[in-house]
Amino acid sequence: MSQGIILHIPHSSTKIPMMDGFTQGLEVLKNEITILTDWYTDELFDLPYPKVITPFSRIFCDVERFPDDETEVMAQFGMGMCYTHTDDNKVMREITPDLRFVLKTMYYQKHHDEFERLTSEALLKYDKVLIIDCHSFPEIPMKRDLNQYVPRPDFCIGTDDFHTHDYITSSAVNFLQNLGYTVKINNPYAGSIVPMTFYLKNENVMSLMVEINRKLYMRVEKNDVIKTENFLKIKELVGTLIKSIENVSNKEVL
Repeated sequence: MSQGIILHIPHSSTKIPMMDGFTQGLEVLKNEITILTDWYTDELFDLPYPKVITPFSRIFCDVERFPDDETEVMAQFGMGMCYTHTDDNKVMREITPDLRFVLKTMYYQKHHDEFERLTSEALLKYDKVLIIDCHSFPEIPMKRDLNQYVPRPDFCIGTDDFHTHDYITSSAVNFLQNLGYTVKINNPYAGSIVPMTFYLKNENVMSLMVEINRKLYMRVEKNDVIKTENFLKIKELVGTLIKSIENVSNKEVL
């Protein structure tokens, strides 16, 4: 038996393809982008595996939210598929039904179609596929974060009851803890993404979220994001971590 790996990197971009609906100026939008972007995760997880990288900012369209506000818990805080409010609750964008349709069909769905395609191709090639959901998080919680507990760990490992096997979670946690890093499971963020076609249907599609505390590799000065001297160390660590998870997983599927 064999296993493939797919990297899902949804929040690394800072680009806004069109300004339709935005009611705030560029300064406010830049501040939100600074707060919300998973900075440099496309570089930290730049590894030789198939990957899906969202080419637009999450404040433009968040591909990791459910598309309908009725089923998305963060929509009540203005952070559904289409963000409508800033972190301090200012109205940031007005979403008309026509604009929502465009965002859903032209951006959100295209991302998920590509995600599903890569997963389907991996399943044809391998017996199983492991999705690594690649994120980072701020040391200090955002105002809208459901989890306000501090101090936050160095790494957060997110799991899904159906799609994350215990040996995958343990391999990630043990690897990081053995290097002296603090790790929590589903804290401060929980879960890990799976294409809806396979969600709760195909146990051969596995998923694990890896969240890195941004304090480990960057700092923010007056809305300027600066890589620290530890950036290359953390990038190398991420590569070794994913390889370690892959090796453990491959032993389990034999």
